[in-house]
Amino acid sequence: MVWSCQDTHKTETARDTNSVNEHMKDSLRVFDFGGLKPFLNRRDDTVYVVNFWATWCAPCVKELPAFEKLRENYKSEKVEVLLVSLDFPRQYETKLKPFIKEQQLQSEILVLNDVDANSWIPQINPNWSGAIPATLIYNKDKRMFYEQTFTYNELQTELNKFLKK
Repeated sequence: MVWSCQDTHKTETARDTNSVNEHMKDSLRVFDFGGLKPFLNRRDDTVYVVNFWATWCAPCVKELPAFEKLRENYKSEKVEVLLVSLDFPRQYETKLKPFIKEQQLQSEILVLNDVDANSWIPQINPNWSGAIPATLIYNKDKRMFYEQTFTYNELQTELNKFLKK
């Protein structure tokens, strides 16, 4: 499986995210797919917005502010934004950690380090080609997968389909 970056544009327990990211400035939470899987299958009253991205993917980097804005604007509701980095292990120290710090990312960040992409990609979504950015939005009742880039308004529109208003 070769990771690609596409620029298509279409219309554990509760915790304090800030304290998680304060701790992460010096360390990354790196998982294989088995370790990441629980974050993709929570069954509580929260809506999870899980974005798969990498620092080397220009469309991914371009859309990150939309996810950060979503996290900020919905922090009083049961919405959690999770950014899953697919950066290469050799770039954790030189690219990923400095990027997180420079961009002052506040969303929870996990790193997926699992070379068997052909095994785990279809477990996330059987139709996923493996291109990023890609986003999974889910709650205990519904799952939607998007292999596309998002503007803030598009992201908000999709999120609102999960929120009971």
